[in-house]
Amino acid sequence: MGACNNEGLSLSQIREFSTSHNIRLFKNVHDNVHGNIYLDPVPQFFSTRVILYWFFFLSLVDLRFLLFWLKLCLKFIDTEQFQRLRELKQLGLTHMVYPGAVHSRFEHSLGVYWLAGEAVQNLKKYQGLELGIDHFDIQTVKLAGLLHDVGHGPFSHLFERAFLPQVLNGTKWSHEHMSTKLVDYIVDEHHIDVDPEMMRRVKEMIVASSEFSQTKDTREKQFLYDIVANGRNGIDVDKFDYIARDCRACGLGCSFEFERLMETMRVMGDEICYRAKDYLPVFKLFSTRADLYRTVYTHPKVKAIELMVVDALSKADDYLQISAHIQDPSEYWKLDDTIIKTIETAPDQELRESRDLILRIRRRNLYQFCNEYAVPKDKLDNFKDVTAQDIVCSQKNGGILLKEEDIAVSNVRIDLTRGKRNPLESINFFKDYQSDEKFLIRDDLISHLLPACYQDMIVRVYAKKPELVAAVAEAFENFQLKTYGIKTQVHGTPEKKKRRV
Repeated sequence: MGACNNEGLSLSQIREFSTSHNIRLFKNVHDNVHGNIYLDPVPQFFSTRVILYWFFFLSLVDLRFLLFWLKLCLKFIDTEQFQRLRELKQLGLTHMVYPGAVHSRFEHSLGVYWLAGEAVQNLKKYQGLELGIDHFDIQTVKLAGLLHDVGHGPFSHLFERAFLPQVLNGTKWSHEHMSTKLVDYIVDEHHIDVDPEMMRRVKEMIVASSEFSQTKDTREKQFLYDIVANGRNGIDVDKFDYIARDCRACGLGCSFEFERLMETMRVMGDEICYRAKDYLPVFKLFSTRADLYRTVYTHPKVKAIELMVVDALSKADDYLQISAHIQDPSEYWKLDDTIIKTIETAPDQELRESRDLILRIRRRNLYQFCNEYAVPKDKLDNFKDVTAQDIVCSQKNGGILLKEEDIAVSNVRIDLTRGKRNPLESINFFKDYQSDEKFLIRDDLISHLLPACYQDMIVRVYAKKPELVAAVAEAFENFQLKTYGIKTQVHGTPEKKKRRV
């Protein structure tokens, strides 16, 4: 990967035909995962000699084309809308449990930009003539990588998956769709001179794995749409970056090596395929992601804090109008994680309940985790989310009378990106580079130790007040007995929690 206006050069290509003096022309950002990420050449260092030098070694690329792309990526990066990503933590509130998880959507976006460039350059290196990959394709894929997360809301996925469903009553909204709106807004607001066709394709690549994706049958070079957000089988550079980055930030080991897949992938029949010998490394991508979900993203205390923040945001929504501008990019971009500080420090009486919840989080007076159970495998098909009302209705007569507002329930779904399906069923492999045949591989041909089920559903219940833990835990056990005929949780609620007042 390299300068945006240098045909998307990879670092190896830069070193191949650049002197140590010329590499200084590349603006770079040092990343703690990928090392130096090279952006556009700094224009004030340009000289006629350097331009002519590149002109010769870039296969006689049109000089006007080269200058047109000058600083294109930086024009997007150096906007207040993109810089806002510095104020969005990649893992939302996870840093309250894993203190090192304070990395932002900004650095993740730069990482995906880098890996998207490396991926398309590798394909061009080995199959460029065959696939017809040109400068336009390279810049499009890289821009899609850079801008794919610009539409994220505060606290990562909590905003769209927990807060908005609670206040919008079923209205559909996604950060991918907002990313496309913000891309248009940035181009218009900052008068960025960029090819409309390129931006159309960038937006299609951003939503390629979402419900907003358009039909794929008529797309030219469909394989390019699978690099940043792969709706076909889930293998994309977005996952490559966040898995490596999140493991590092949380102090966890990461045995998945995305570099191997990027170096050996091959396009066959307009689809990115992988060597048959890389079946297990591909599986490790999905299993590592699932491990992160179980141990980090859905950690019981992380979910407790998230439930409290959702309640705080919901109580503050009418007054602060947090959800009022989610369709208006000119207002939406002003939302970021600092909303929690706004609530915490505002003296307004209307924010008192929200402010008290934030204060409880600061003082570690969290919603109390009562217990959890994994939904039996044979019940997954007909599972419906458990609600606070379900737990309240499972109380026995006598004792404390619970109300729905006393209980918080978290229904946690963990899978390998394809729900109950094995994602590797959608991935084509090839035998070797001399073979022109692509094929699917059954799990049982590789190993009998691979999972037979690809999804977990975990139900967790929390008491919002410490003195209610015993009553909520008992009602939760009653619910399990009533629903499944057995108590499926594998451990009891600690007695010290039940006695806490």
